[in-house]
Amino acid sequence: MKTDIQIAQEARMIHIREVAEQLNLVEDDLEFYGKYKAKFSDELWDKVKDNKDGKLILVTAINPTPAGEGKTTTSVGLGEAFGVLNKKAVIALREPSLGPCFGIKGGAAGGGYAQVVPMEDLNLHFTGDFHAITSANNLLAALLDNHIQQGNDLNIDTNQIVWKRCVDMNDRVLRNIVVGLGRKADGVVREDHFIITVASEIMAILCLAEDMHDLKLRLGKIIVAYNYEGQPVTAKELNAVGSMAALLKDAIKPNLIQTLEHTPAIIHGGPFANIAHGCNSVRATRFALKLADYVVTEAGFGADLGAEKFFDIKCRNAGLKPDAVVLVATVRALKYNGGIPKTELSSENLDALEKGISNLEKHIENLQKYNVPVVVTLNRFITDTEAELNYVKEFCEARGCEFALSNVWEKGGEGGIELADKVLAALETKESHFKPLYDDDLSIKEKIETVAKEIYGAKNVTYDGAALVAISKIEEIGYGKLPVCMAKNQYSLSDDPTLLGRPKDFSIHIREVYVSAGAGFIVAITGTVMTMPGLPKKPAAFGIDVNEEGVITGLF
Repeated sequence: MKTDIQIAQEARMIHIREVAEQLNLVEDDLEFYGKYKAKFSDELWDKVKDNKDGKLILVTAINPTPAGEGKTTTSVGLGEAFGVLNKKAVIALREPSLGPCFGIKGGAAGGGYAQVVPMEDLNLHFTGDFHAITSANNLLAALLDNHIQQGNDLNIDTNQIVWKRCVDMNDRVLRNIVVGLGRKADGVVREDHFIITVASEIMAILCLAEDMHDLKLRLGKIIVAYNYEGQPVTAKELNAVGSMAALLKDAIKPNLIQTLEHTPAIIHGGPFANIAHGCNSVRATRFALKLADYVVTEAGFGADLGAEKFFDIKCRNAGLKPDAVVLVATVRALKYNGGIPKTELSSENLDALEKGISNLEKHIENLQKYNVPVVVTLNRFITDTEAELNYVKEFCEARGCEFALSNVWEKGGEGGIELADKVLAALETKESHFKPLYDDDLSIKEKIETVAKEIYGAKNVTYDGAALVAISKIEEIGYGKLPVCMAKNQYSLSDDPTLLGRPKDFSIHIREVYVSAGAGFIVAITGTVMTMPGLPKKPAAFGIDVNEEGVITGLF
């Protein structure tokens, strides 16, 4: 059986200008990065902004398991299936982070015959967007420390610095560090921290900004520290906005590539969903809606994280209205949620399936709270039995969901026609009445508790003392009406990754709360989740190599 990278490397790509022609774009609408990658030009929006919007389809999933769910594979395959059906479709996805590529999860280009290409470029440096974001983040950190060193005119309290440096790599030893050691000229000694680039507020800002003007306004609002009077100090006060925006001038432009079947794919931005808001850029989604009749996008990890943030942060912020949701699961993952070890998932086990399907049930209920039509799809494995497939089908249809099997990993677009037909049927027969889960006017604690109880199923919410102090401070300085971005492990509906299925009678513990004023949301960190991941004992990096001809191996 061929690996994903072998399939991708054997693919025949067409020139990116031919991909763009499917969207009625010409060469002047693009800025080329070689033959197979391009960015949209600055002028393109004015050309397409008055086009009618297409239908917006979100792909999400149950909680991820070691058995795999295939959310990105489904997104890509669904887009390819629309192409097989002669529908004008585009896929709008996030860019992968280097952290998981070299860690344990691998890349984010899809899989099998439902991939976006060039796969190696996308999973590694791509068009340099993440490097620009990292540079802008760390420029602000350097300007902050330099301001303190050069006299500290803003009276910054070095014990209340909240801006962290970042790097797009899983590097646990950088979580908590000391900077400024050495001579007096080497800076002020203080504790500092690193986060992974995909958790940076700059990443969130880039993904939520409407245009360069909005980007600069948001950059200026970033709170980097508090002064001795307890008032926030912003990036604008450090005179950092112009130089940061200059670093981001190309990164703000969405990228265009293709699938294995040449379906256009707009790839832009990449915040994680467990520690950030988990959605591709608003600009990319807006472009996609103006360029195609059907837009397939996704949100990271399970629906308790990515979909919730897509609805309550991205759609609220940008005024987007999703028309349908595809919820991805596998029989194997459902049995794993039913307590079966990974080594035994290939055998039929209806008892485990019946127990584990409670995870899928909760995600269906959650998505229906947003009043958007739901289609459930199973990524089919050769070990799935007819009894297992029929059980899941009947379970979903009894809950008002369309249901389809998906074979896109094996067959590409042809394997997604059943799913595409069910999505089209949902769009034609069921109307979306989308509404966010909570109102802006609720208090911060009420918003946190609404998500925890309504989406996760928690019995109650507990808070560290420092988190309560932070909430009071955030509301005092005028940011209480912002939505909340919950940082939670992805494996469980709870904040304990070992509680699988549909846990009950659990508490969500809020460890830390801070405001991302530029992004426009409040981050609440739960349990033991980290904003700088670490590498596993045997990282994926061990298997990655490049030969003398420049051919990369081992990426997945």
